[in-house]
Amino acid sequence: MEVLIKVLLIAMVPVLELRGAIPYGIAAGGNAFLVALFAIAGNLLPIPFLIFYTKKVLWWMRDHFAFAHRFVDFLEKRAYDKSALVHKYGFWGICLLVAIPLPGTGAWTGALVAAMLNMRIKTAFPAIALGVVIASLIVIVPSLGLVG
Repeated sequence: MEVLIKVLLIAMVPVLELRGAIPYGIAAGGNAFLVALFAIAGNLLPIPFLIFYTKKVLWWMRDHFAFAHRFVDFLEKRAYDKSALVHKYGFWGICLLVAIPLPGTGAWTGALVAAMLNMRIKTAFPAIALGVVIASLIVIVPSLGLVG
C-alpha cells in the first residue's frame, strides 16, 4: 500500500505526473493495474482546483508581487502557445494535449490551457480525464517491458 500512496503523490506533482508515477510504481513492485489506477487518480485530483483557481491566483500574484509578473507572463505564454490545438479541436484538442506523454504536456498543462481559455469545467475535465487515461496506457506498456 505504501507504494500506491507514493504513486498517488508522485502523480500529483507537475512535470512528473503519471509519466513518473507509473514507472516508479511498477519498478517498486506494484501491481500494474493498481499502479495505473492510483496514478490516474493522483493526476486528476488537482485538476478541478487548477481549472477553477489558476487565473485568479496568477492575477492576484501579479497584482501583489512585483517579481511574479515574469512568472505569470511565462505561464500565460506557455498556455497560449499550447492553445492552438484546443482552439481548433476543442474537447479532442485538449484530450490530445494531455494524452501525449511528453515534457510540456499532461494534465497540469491541459488544466492551465483550459483555465486560460475560460473552458467550462464540464468540457475541460472529461477531456483531461480521457487524456490522462490514454497517457497512462501509453506509459504503462514500456514500463512493463512490453516494447522497447
